[in-house]
Amino acid sequence: MTTSRADRRWPLGFAAFAMLVTTVPYLLAFASAGDGWVFSGFLFGVDDGNSYIAKMLSGAGGAWLFRTPYTTFPQTGILAFLPYLLLGKLTAPPEQHLQLVVLFHLFRVLAGAASIVATYDFIAWFIEREPLRRWATALASLGGGLGWLLVLSGQGGWLGSLPLDFYSPETFGFLALYGLPHLAAGRALLLWGLLALLDGRDLRAGLLWLAGGLFNPLVIPIGLTVAGSHLALTLVRRGDSRTLLRTAVLAGLVTLPLLAYLVIEPLRNPFWREWTAQNKIASPHPLHYLVAFGFLLPWAVRGARKFLGGRDPAGWLPVAWVILLPFLAYAPLPLQRRLPEGLFVALVILAIKSLDSKKIHILTFSPFLLLFPSTLMLLAGGWMAASRPAPPIFLPAAEIEAFAYLNEIAEPGAVVLSPKDIGNALPAFVPLTVVVGHGPETVHFAETHQRVQDYFSGSLPPEAGAALLDDFGVRYVVGAGELPAGTASLIPIYQKDGYWIFEIRP
Repeated sequence: MTTSRADRRWPLGFAAFAMLVTTVPYLLAFASAGDGWVFSGFLFGVDDGNSYIAKMLSGAGGAWLFRTPYTTFPQTGILAFLPYLLLGKLTAPPEQHLQLVVLFHLFRVLAGAASIVATYDFIAWFIEREPLRRWATALASLGGGLGWLLVLSGQGGWLGSLPLDFYSPETFGFLALYGLPHLAAGRALLLWGLLALLDGRDLRAGLLWLAGGLFNPLVIPIGLTVAGSHLALTLVRRGDSRTLLRTAVLAGLVTLPLLAYLVIEPLRNPFWREWTAQNKIASPHPLHYLVAFGFLLPWAVRGARKFLGGRDPAGWLPVAWVILLPFLAYAPLPLQRRLPEGLFVALVILAIKSLDSKKIHILTFSPFLLLFPSTLMLLAGGWMAASRPAPPIFLPAAEIEAFAYLNEIAEPGAVVLSPKDIGNALPAFVPLTVVVGHGPETVHFAETHQRVQDYFSGSLPPEAGAALLDDFGVRYVVGAGELPAGTASLIPIYQKDGYWIFEIRP
Protein backbone atom coordinates (compact mmCIF):
# COMPACT_ATOMS: atom_id res chain seq x y z
CA MET A 1 0.00 0.00 0.00
CA THR A 2 1.45 3.34 -1.07
CA THR A 3 0.00 6.82 -0.49
CA SER A 4 1.20 10.31 -1.31
CA ARG A 5 1.23 13.11 1.25
CA ALA A 6 -1.77 14.74 -0.45
CA ASP A 7 -3.60 11.43 -0.44
CA ARG A 8 -3.02 11.09 3.31
CA ARG A 9 -4.65 14.48 3.85
CA TRP A 10 -7.67 13.68 1.70
CA PRO A 11 -9.46 11.28 4.08
CA LEU A 12 -9.08 13.80 6.92
CA GLY A 13 -10.65 16.52 4.80
CA PHE A 14 -13.41 14.23 3.60
CA ALA A 15 -14.11 13.08 7.16
CA ALA A 16 -14.35 16.70 8.31
CA PHE A 17 -16.79 17.44 5.49
CA ALA A 18 -18.95 14.37 6.16
CA MET A 19 -19.17 14.97 9.89
CA LEU A 20 -20.00 18.64 9.36
CA VAL A 21 -22.86 17.65 7.04
CA THR A 22 -24.21 15.23 9.65
CA THR A 23 -23.89 17.81 12.43
CA VAL A 24 -25.75 20.73 10.82
CA PRO A 25 -29.23 19.18 11.33
CA TYR A 26 -28.51 18.82 15.05
CA LEU A 27 -27.43 22.46 15.29
CA LEU A 28 -30.67 23.41 13.55
CA ALA A 29 -32.64 21.37 16.09
CA PHE A 30 -30.99 23.16 19.01
CA ALA A 31 -31.81 26.50 17.39
CA SER A 32 -35.42 25.47 16.69
CA ALA A 33 -36.30 24.37 20.22
CA GLY A 34 -37.39 27.81 21.49
CA ASP A 35 -38.95 28.37 24.92
CA GLY A 36 -41.59 25.65 24.82
CA TRP A 37 -39.40 22.71 23.83
CA VAL A 38 -36.15 20.98 24.72
CA PHE A 39 -34.22 19.08 22.05
CA SER A 40 -33.62 15.47 23.09
CA GLY A 41 -30.31 15.43 21.21
CA PHE A 42 -31.44 12.87 18.61
CA LEU A 43 -33.06 13.00 15.19
CA PHE A 44 -33.73 9.26 14.88
CA GLY A 45 -33.77 6.31 17.24
CA VAL A 46 -34.77 8.61 20.11
CA ASP A 47 -35.57 5.74 22.49
CA ASP A 48 -32.04 4.36 22.10
CA GLY A 49 -30.58 7.87 22.15
CA ASN A 50 -32.15 8.64 25.51
CA SER A 51 -30.78 5.34 26.80
CA TYR A 52 -27.24 6.38 25.80
CA ILE A 53 -27.61 9.66 27.68
CA ALA A 54 -28.99 7.72 30.66
CA LYS A 55 -25.88 5.53 30.59
CA MET A 56 -23.69 8.63 30.54
CA LEU A 57 -25.65 10.05 33.49
CA SER A 58 -25.09 6.79 35.33
CA GLY A 59 -21.36 7.18 34.72
CA ALA A 60 -21.53 10.72 36.03
CA GLY A 61 -23.05 9.29 39.20
CA GLY A 62 -20.03 7.04 39.74
CA ALA A 63 -20.90 3.84 37.86
CA TRP A 64 -18.12 1.88 36.15
CA LEU A 65 -20.32 -1.07 35.19
CA PHE A 66 -23.57 -0.91 33.24
CA ARG A 67 -26.81 -1.10 35.18
CA THR A 68 -29.83 0.01 33.23
CA PRO A 69 -32.27 2.45 34.85
CA TYR A 70 -35.06 1.04 32.65
CA THR A 71 -35.95 -1.93 34.84
CA THR A 72 -36.40 -2.81 38.51
CA PHE A 73 -35.06 -6.30 37.80
CA PRO A 74 -32.07 -7.08 40.11
CA GLN A 75 -28.69 -6.29 38.52
CA THR A 76 -25.08 -6.78 39.54
CA GLY A 77 -23.52 -4.63 36.81
CA ILE A 78 -21.87 -5.79 33.58
CA LEU A 79 -18.99 -4.65 31.40
CA ALA A 80 -20.93 -2.92 28.62
CA PHE A 81 -21.29 0.60 27.19
CA LEU A 82 -18.04 1.61 28.90
CA PRO A 83 -17.37 4.59 26.55
CA TYR A 84 -20.68 6.17 27.54
CA LEU A 85 -20.05 5.61 31.25
CA LEU A 86 -16.62 7.22 30.93
CA LEU A 87 -17.93 10.22 28.97
CA GLY A 88 -20.51 10.88 31.64
CA LYS A 89 -17.77 11.35 34.22
CA LEU A 90 -16.75 14.55 32.43
CA THR A 91 -20.05 16.25 33.31
CA ALA A 92 -21.60 17.82 36.42
CA PRO A 93 -24.63 19.97 37.27
CA PRO A 94 -25.98 22.45 36.36
CA GLU A 95 -27.22 21.94 32.78
CA GLN A 96 -25.91 18.39 32.94
CA HIS A 97 -28.21 17.02 30.25
CA LEU A 98 -26.95 19.62 27.78
CA GLN A 99 -23.35 18.69 28.64
CA LEU A 100 -24.14 15.01 28.10
CA VAL A 101 -25.72 15.65 24.70
CA VAL A 102 -22.83 17.86 23.56
CA LEU A 103 -20.29 15.24 24.66
CA PHE A 104 -22.28 12.55 22.86
CA HIS A 105 -22.06 14.50 19.62
CA LEU A 106 -18.39 15.26 20.10
CA PHE A 107 -17.91 11.51 20.46
CA ARG A 108 -20.05 11.03 17.34
CA VAL A 109 -17.92 13.44 15.29
CA LEU A 110 -14.61 11.91 16.40
CA ALA A 111 -15.79 8.31 16.04
CA GLY A 112 -17.32 9.06 12.64
CA ALA A 113 -14.10 10.67 11.44
CA ALA A 114 -12.11 7.67 12.67
CA SER A 115 -14.48 5.33 10.83
CA ILE A 116 -14.01 7.23 7.56
CA VAL A 117 -10.23 7.34 7.89
CA ALA A 118 -10.13 3.62 8.76
CA THR A 119 -12.34 2.89 5.76
CA TYR A 120 -9.93 4.79 3.53
CA ASP A 121 -6.92 2.99 5.03
CA PHE A 122 -8.57 -0.38 4.49
CA ILE A 123 -9.55 0.43 0.91
CA ALA A 124 -6.06 1.76 0.15
CA TRP A 125 -4.59 -1.65 0.95
CA PHE A 126 -6.48 -3.17 -2.00
CA ILE A 127 -6.91 -0.25 -4.45
CA GLU A 128 -3.77 1.37 -5.84
CA ARG A 129 -5.10 4.37 -7.77
CA GLU A 130 -5.85 7.37 -5.58
CA PRO A 131 -8.99 8.59 -7.39
CA LEU A 132 -10.49 5.11 -7.07
CA ARG A 133 -9.64 5.01 -3.37
CA ARG A 134 -11.44 8.31 -2.85
CA TRP A 135 -14.57 7.27 -4.71
CA ALA A 136 -14.62 3.98 -2.86
CA THR A 137 -14.30 5.73 0.51
CA ALA A 138 -17.13 8.13 -0.31
CA LEU A 139 -19.34 5.26 -1.41
CA ALA A 140 -18.50 2.98 1.52
CA SER A 141 -19.01 5.79 4.07
CA LEU A 142 -22.01 7.67 2.69
CA GLY A 143 -23.58 5.30 0.18
CA GLY A 144 -26.54 2.99 0.47
CA GLY A 145 -28.59 0.71 -1.71
CA LEU A 146 -31.63 1.15 -3.90
CA GLY A 147 -34.07 1.26 -1.00
CA TRP A 148 -34.99 4.81 -1.95
CA LEU A 149 -36.73 3.42 -5.03
CA LEU A 150 -39.01 1.34 -2.80
CA VAL A 151 -39.83 4.37 -0.67
CA LEU A 152 -40.59 6.61 -3.64
CA SER A 153 -42.77 3.92 -5.20
CA GLY A 154 -44.85 3.59 -2.03
CA GLN A 155 -43.30 0.25 -1.04
CA GLY A 156 -41.50 1.45 2.10
CA GLY A 157 -42.85 -1.53 4.07
CA TRP A 158 -42.10 -4.09 1.37
CA LEU A 159 -41.93 -7.68 2.68
CA GLY A 160 -42.55 -6.49 6.22
CA SER A 161 -39.75 -4.00 6.77
CA LEU A 162 -38.19 -0.75 5.69
CA PRO A 163 -35.31 -0.92 3.20
CA LEU A 164 -32.04 -1.55 5.01
CA ASP A 165 -30.72 1.86 3.90
CA PHE A 166 -33.08 3.58 6.33
CA TYR A 167 -32.57 1.69 9.57
CA SER A 168 -29.51 -0.57 9.50
CA PRO A 169 -26.17 1.08 10.44
CA GLU A 170 -24.27 -2.17 10.10
CA THR A 171 -25.44 -2.75 6.51
CA PHE A 172 -24.08 0.54 5.17
CA GLY A 173 -22.61 2.77 7.88
CA PHE A 174 -24.06 6.23 7.27
CA LEU A 175 -26.49 5.94 10.16
CA ALA A 176 -23.56 5.20 12.49
CA LEU A 177 -21.93 8.46 11.36
CA TYR A 178 -25.26 10.24 11.80
CA GLY A 179 -26.06 9.11 15.32
CA LEU A 180 -24.43 5.89 16.62
CA PRO A 181 -20.83 6.66 17.61
CA HIS A 182 -20.11 3.38 19.39
CA LEU A 183 -20.83 1.53 16.14
CA ALA A 184 -18.70 3.95 14.12
CA ALA A 185 -15.79 3.54 16.55
CA GLY A 186 -16.22 -0.24 16.50
CA ARG A 187 -16.06 -0.29 12.69
CA ALA A 188 -12.88 1.78 12.68
CA LEU A 189 -11.17 -0.63 15.06
CA LEU A 190 -12.49 -3.67 13.18
CA LEU A 191 -11.00 -2.43 9.89
CA TRP A 192 -7.70 -1.32 11.41
CA GLY A 193 -7.47 -4.71 13.14
CA LEU A 194 -7.94 -6.52 9.82
CA LEU A 195 -5.23 -4.36 8.28
CA ALA A 196 -2.87 -5.24 11.11
CA LEU A 197 -3.67 -8.90 10.53
CA LEU A 198 -2.82 -8.60 6.83
CA ASP A 199 0.43 -6.91 7.81
CA GLY A 200 1.34 -9.80 10.10
CA ARG A 201 1.01 -7.72 13.28
CA ASP A 202 -0.91 -10.17 15.43
CA LEU A 203 -0.54 -8.29 18.74
CA ARG A 204 -1.69 -5.04 17.20
CA ALA A 205 -4.66 -6.72 15.53
CA GLY A 206 -5.68 -8.35 18.79
CA LEU A 207 -5.39 -5.12 20.77
CA LEU A 208 -7.41 -3.19 18.18
CA TRP A 209 -10.19 -5.78 18.26
CA LEU A 210 -10.04 -5.88 22.04
CA ALA A 211 -10.55 -2.12 22.13
CA GLY A 212 -13.25 -2.42 19.48
CA GLY A 213 -15.08 -4.93 21.65
CA LEU A 214 -15.55 -2.24 24.30
CA PHE A 215 -17.42 -0.11 21.76
CA ASN A 216 -19.24 -2.91 19.96
CA PRO A 217 -18.86 -6.42 21.42
CA LEU A 218 -19.48 -7.97 18.00
CA VAL A 219 -16.20 -6.56 16.66
CA ILE A 220 -14.27 -9.49 18.10
CA PRO A 221 -16.34 -12.39 16.71
CA ILE A 222 -16.79 -10.59 13.37
CA GLY A 223 -13.06 -9.93 13.05
CA LEU A 224 -12.21 -13.53 13.89
CA THR A 225 -14.88 -14.86 11.53
CA VAL A 226 -13.59 -12.77 8.63
CA ALA A 227 -10.04 -13.89 9.42
CA GLY A 228 -11.24 -17.51 9.46
CA SER A 229 -12.99 -17.14 6.11
CA HIS A 230 -9.84 -15.59 4.64
CA LEU A 231 -7.78 -18.48 6.00
CA ALA A 232 -10.16 -21.03 4.49
CA LEU A 233 -10.08 -19.37 1.07
CA THR A 234 -6.28 -19.14 1.18
CA LEU A 235 -6.01 -22.80 2.13
CA VAL A 236 -8.29 -23.83 -0.75
CA ARG A 237 -6.39 -21.76 -3.31
CA ARG A 238 -2.81 -22.18 -2.09
CA GLY A 239 -2.91 -25.22 0.16
CA ASP A 240 -0.79 -23.38 2.72
CA SER A 241 -2.02 -20.75 5.13
CA ARG A 242 0.24 -21.41 8.11
CA THR A 243 1.47 -17.81 8.41
CA LEU A 244 -2.03 -16.41 8.28
CA LEU A 245 -3.22 -19.04 10.74
CA ARG A 246 -0.49 -18.19 13.23
CA THR A 247 -1.23 -14.47 13.01
CA ALA A 248 -4.99 -14.97 13.41
CA VAL A 249 -4.61 -17.35 16.34
CA LEU A 250 -2.27 -15.02 18.22
CA ALA A 251 -4.59 -12.07 17.56
CA GLY A 252 -7.50 -14.15 18.82
CA LEU A 253 -5.64 -15.05 22.00
CA VAL A 254 -5.24 -11.36 22.81
CA THR A 255 -9.02 -10.89 22.61
CA LEU A 256 -9.76 -14.09 24.53
CA PRO A 257 -10.39 -12.54 27.99
CA LEU A 258 -13.10 -10.20 26.74
CA LEU A 259 -14.48 -12.78 24.32
CA ALA A 260 -14.75 -15.33 27.14
CA TYR A 261 -16.50 -12.76 29.33
CA LEU A 262 -19.00 -11.97 26.56
CA VAL A 263 -19.77 -15.67 26.15
CA ILE A 264 -19.84 -16.77 29.78
CA GLU A 265 -21.36 -13.79 31.60
CA PRO A 266 -24.77 -13.97 29.87
CA LEU A 267 -25.01 -17.61 31.00
CA ARG A 268 -24.60 -16.74 34.67
CA ASN A 269 -26.06 -13.23 34.84
CA PRO A 270 -29.90 -13.30 35.02
CA PHE A 271 -30.32 -9.70 33.84
CA TRP A 272 -28.01 -10.15 30.84
CA ARG A 273 -29.85 -13.36 29.97
CA GLU A 274 -33.22 -11.61 30.04
CA TRP A 275 -31.86 -8.59 28.17
CA THR A 276 -30.39 -10.80 25.44
CA ALA A 277 -33.64 -12.73 25.10
CA GLN A 278 -35.49 -9.48 24.32
CA ASN A 279 -32.80 -7.77 22.27
CA LYS A 280 -33.52 -9.57 19.00
CA ILE A 281 -32.30 -7.80 15.85
CA ALA A 282 -33.44 -10.02 13.02
CA SER A 283 -32.43 -9.67 9.39
CA PRO A 284 -35.21 -8.82 6.93
CA HIS A 285 -36.33 -10.92 3.98
CA PRO A 286 -33.31 -11.89 1.82
CA LEU A 287 -34.65 -9.83 -1.07
CA HIS A 288 -33.95 -6.72 1.00
CA TYR A 289 -30.25 -7.57 0.85
CA LEU A 290 -30.60 -7.92 -2.90
CA VAL A 291 -32.07 -4.39 -3.02
CA ALA A 292 -29.26 -3.20 -0.76
CA PHE A 293 -26.29 -4.85 -2.46
CA GLY A 294 -27.54 -6.17 -5.78
CA PHE A 295 -26.70 -3.06 -7.82
CA LEU A 296 -22.98 -3.50 -7.04
CA LEU A 297 -22.86 -7.23 -7.70
CA PRO A 298 -21.94 -7.17 -11.43
CA TRP A 299 -18.96 -4.93 -10.72
CA ALA A 300 -18.12 -6.88 -7.55
CA VAL A 301 -18.00 -10.19 -9.43
CA ARG A 302 -15.51 -8.74 -11.93
CA GLY A 303 -13.46 -7.27 -9.12
CA ALA A 304 -13.44 -10.59 -7.26
CA ARG A 305 -12.08 -12.32 -10.35
CA LYS A 306 -9.23 -9.81 -10.51
CA PHE A 307 -8.32 -10.40 -6.88
CA LEU A 308 -8.58 -14.18 -7.17
CA GLY A 309 -6.43 -14.07 -10.29
CA GLY A 310 -3.62 -12.47 -8.32
CA ARG A 311 -1.04 -14.29 -6.29
CA ASP A 312 -1.21 -12.15 -3.14
CA PRO A 313 -3.55 -13.89 -0.65
CA ALA A 314 -4.13 -10.57 1.13
CA GLY A 315 -6.21 -9.50 -1.87
CA TRP A 316 -8.54 -12.41 -1.29
CA LEU A 317 -9.81 -11.08 2.05
CA PRO A 318 -12.62 -8.87 0.69
CA VAL A 319 -13.77 -11.79 -1.46
CA ALA A 320 -13.83 -14.08 1.57
CA TRP A 321 -15.73 -11.45 3.56
CA VAL A 322 -18.47 -10.93 0.96
CA ILE A 323 -18.94 -14.70 0.64
CA LEU A 324 -19.90 -14.70 4.32
CA LEU A 325 -22.97 -12.48 3.82
CA PRO A 326 -25.73 -15.13 3.91
CA PHE A 327 -24.06 -16.99 6.78
CA LEU A 328 -23.69 -13.82 8.87
CA ALA A 329 -27.03 -12.21 8.05
CA TYR A 330 -29.00 -15.37 8.80
CA ALA A 331 -26.93 -16.95 11.55
CA PRO A 332 -29.24 -18.46 14.23
CA LEU A 333 -28.35 -15.72 16.72
CA PRO A 334 -30.44 -12.92 18.30
CA LEU A 335 -28.30 -10.16 16.74
CA GLN A 336 -28.09 -11.64 13.24
CA ARG A 337 -28.65 -8.33 11.40
CA ARG A 338 -25.66 -6.84 13.21
CA LEU A 339 -23.24 -9.50 11.98
CA PRO A 340 -22.61 -8.16 8.43
CA GLU A 341 -21.02 -5.10 10.08
CA GLY A 342 -18.47 -3.58 7.68
CA LEU A 343 -19.17 -6.04 4.87
CA PHE A 344 -20.35 -3.22 2.58
CA VAL A 345 -16.79 -1.86 2.63
CA ALA A 346 -15.51 -5.16 1.24
CA LEU A 347 -18.25 -5.18 -1.41
CA VAL A 348 -17.31 -1.66 -2.50
CA ILE A 349 -13.66 -2.69 -2.77
CA LEU A 350 -14.59 -5.53 -5.11
CA ALA A 351 -16.79 -3.25 -7.23
CA ILE A 352 -14.19 -0.49 -7.52
CA LYS A 353 -11.44 -3.00 -8.25
CA SER A 354 -13.29 -3.84 -11.46
CA LEU A 355 -12.56 -0.30 -12.67
CA ASP A 356 -8.87 -0.46 -11.89
CA SER A 357 -7.76 -0.92 -15.50
CA LYS A 358 -10.02 1.73 -17.00
CA LYS A 359 -9.38 5.35 -17.77
CA ILE A 360 -11.01 7.35 -15.02
CA HIS A 361 -13.55 10.06 -15.83
CA ILE A 362 -16.87 11.20 -14.43
CA LEU A 363 -18.88 8.76 -16.55
CA THR A 364 -16.99 5.89 -14.97
CA PHE A 365 -18.56 6.64 -11.60
CA SER A 366 -21.91 8.05 -12.67
CA PRO A 367 -23.82 4.76 -12.16
CA PHE A 368 -22.72 4.73 -8.51
CA LEU A 369 -24.49 8.03 -7.91
CA LEU A 370 -27.67 5.94 -7.69
CA LEU A 371 -26.42 4.71 -4.31
CA PHE A 372 -26.56 8.11 -2.59
CA PRO A 373 -30.27 9.16 -2.70
CA SER A 374 -31.15 7.17 0.45
CA THR A 375 -28.54 9.14 2.38
CA LEU A 376 -29.86 12.41 0.98
CA MET A 377 -33.37 11.40 2.03
CA LEU A 378 -32.18 10.65 5.56
CA LEU A 379 -30.48 14.04 5.78
CA ALA A 380 -33.55 15.80 4.38
CA GLY A 381 -35.74 14.01 6.91
CA GLY A 382 -33.40 15.12 9.67
CA TRP A 383 -33.61 18.74 8.49
CA MET A 384 -37.41 18.61 8.44
CA ALA A 385 -37.64 17.02 11.89
CA ALA A 386 -35.10 19.49 13.30
CA SER A 387 -37.08 22.50 12.11
CA ARG A 388 -40.48 21.40 13.47
CA PRO A 389 -40.44 20.79 17.25
CA ALA A 390 -42.58 17.78 18.15
CA PRO A 391 -42.22 14.68 20.34
CA PRO A 392 -40.28 12.47 20.66
CA ILE A 393 -37.36 14.38 19.09
CA PHE A 394 -38.31 17.40 21.17
CA LEU A 395 -39.67 17.26 24.71
CA PRO A 396 -42.13 19.77 26.18
CA ALA A 397 -40.40 22.22 28.50
CA ALA A 398 -43.12 21.49 31.07
CA GLU A 399 -42.03 17.84 31.14
CA ILE A 400 -38.40 18.83 31.74
CA GLU A 401 -39.57 21.11 34.56
CA ALA A 402 -41.32 18.16 36.20
CA PHE A 403 -38.10 16.14 35.82
CA ALA A 404 -36.16 18.95 37.47
CA TYR A 405 -38.52 18.87 40.44
CA LEU A 406 -37.97 15.14 40.82
CA ASN A 407 -34.23 15.69 40.62
CA GLU A 408 -34.44 18.00 43.63
CA ILE A 409 -36.46 15.74 45.92
CA ALA A 410 -35.83 12.12 44.90
CA GLU A 411 -33.08 9.84 46.10
CA PRO A 412 -30.95 8.47 43.21
CA GLY A 413 -32.29 5.14 42.07
CA ALA A 414 -35.82 5.66 43.40
CA VAL A 415 -38.44 3.86 41.31
CA VAL A 416 -40.81 5.87 39.12
CA LEU A 417 -43.98 4.59 37.48
CA SER A 418 -44.91 6.52 34.34
CA PRO A 419 -46.17 5.96 30.80
CA LYS A 420 -43.51 4.48 28.53
CA ASP A 421 -42.71 7.70 26.64
CA ILE A 422 -42.06 9.63 29.85
CA GLY A 423 -40.20 6.62 31.25
CA ASN A 424 -37.87 6.58 28.27
CA ALA A 425 -36.84 10.22 28.62
CA LEU A 426 -36.75 10.57 32.41
CA PRO A 427 -33.51 8.59 33.14
CA ALA A 428 -31.69 10.78 30.61
CA PHE A 429 -32.38 13.77 32.88
CA VAL A 430 -32.63 12.33 36.39
CA PRO A 431 -30.75 9.34 37.94
CA LEU A 432 -33.92 7.41 38.77
CA THR A 433 -35.21 3.95 37.87
CA VAL A 434 -38.37 3.56 35.80
CA VAL A 435 -40.70 0.60 35.66
CA VAL A 436 -40.92 0.71 31.86
CA GLY A 437 -39.07 2.84 29.31
CA HIS A 438 -36.96 0.89 26.81
CA GLY A 439 -37.91 -2.22 24.86
CA PRO A 440 -34.76 -4.35 25.24
CA GLU A 441 -33.65 -3.00 28.63
CA THR A 442 -36.99 -3.23 30.46
CA VAL A 443 -37.01 -6.86 31.54
CA HIS A 444 -40.28 -8.62 30.61
CA PHE A 445 -41.14 -5.56 28.58
CA ALA A 446 -44.38 -6.76 26.94
CA GLU A 447 -45.99 -7.90 30.18
CA THR A 448 -44.78 -4.91 32.17
CA HIS A 449 -45.75 -2.40 29.52
CA GLN A 450 -49.28 -3.82 29.36
CA ARG A 451 -49.71 -3.59 33.13
CA VAL A 452 -48.49 0.01 33.13
CA GLN A 453 -50.79 0.93 30.24
CA ASP A 454 -53.73 -0.63 32.08
CA TYR A 455 -52.85 1.33 35.21
CA PHE A 456 -52.77 4.70 33.46
CA SER A 457 -55.88 3.95 31.41
CA GLY A 458 -57.81 3.23 34.61
CA SER A 459 -58.69 -0.33 33.56
CA LEU A 460 -56.94 -1.95 36.53
CA PRO A 461 -59.06 -2.62 39.62
CA PRO A 462 -57.82 -0.79 42.76
CA GLU A 463 -56.29 -3.92 44.26
CA ALA A 464 -54.41 -4.71 41.01
CA GLY A 465 -53.13 -1.12 40.85
CA ALA A 466 -51.89 -1.35 44.42
CA ALA A 467 -50.22 -4.68 43.62
CA LEU A 468 -48.45 -3.08 40.65
CA LEU A 469 -47.02 -0.32 42.82
CA ASP A 470 -45.95 -2.84 45.44
CA ASP A 471 -44.47 -5.36 42.97
CA PHE A 472 -42.08 -2.79 41.52
CA GLY A 473 -41.33 -0.86 44.72
CA VAL A 474 -42.67 2.36 43.21
CA ARG A 475 -41.89 5.60 45.06
CA TYR A 476 -43.25 8.16 42.56
CA VAL A 477 -45.98 8.12 39.94
CA VAL A 478 -45.49 10.62 37.11
CA GLY A 479 -47.79 11.42 34.22
CA ALA A 480 -49.48 14.03 32.11
CA GLY A 481 -53.08 14.92 31.30
CA GLU A 482 -55.92 13.31 33.21
CA LEU A 483 -55.18 11.71 36.54
CA PRO A 484 -55.50 7.91 36.45
CA ALA A 485 -57.99 6.12 38.62
CA GLY A 486 -56.50 4.78 41.81
CA THR A 487 -54.37 7.81 42.67
CA ALA A 488 -56.74 9.02 45.38
CA SER A 489 -54.72 7.16 48.01
CA LEU A 490 -51.42 8.64 46.79
CA ILE A 491 -49.85 11.89 47.97
CA PRO A 492 -49.83 14.67 45.33
CA ILE A 493 -46.58 16.63 45.40
CA TYR A 494 -46.50 18.34 42.00
CA GLN A 495 -48.99 19.58 39.43
CA LYS A 496 -48.09 22.13 36.77
CA ASP A 497 -48.78 22.71 33.08
CA GLY A 498 -50.52 19.37 32.71
CA TYR A 499 -47.85 17.26 34.44
CA TRP A 500 -48.31 15.74 37.87
CA ILE A 501 -46.31 13.70 40.38
CA PHE A 502 -47.56 11.55 43.24
CA GLU A 503 -45.46 10.13 46.03
CA ILE A 504 -45.88 6.83 47.82
CA ARG A 505 -44.53 7.07 51.33
CA PRO A 506 -43.80 4.07 53.51
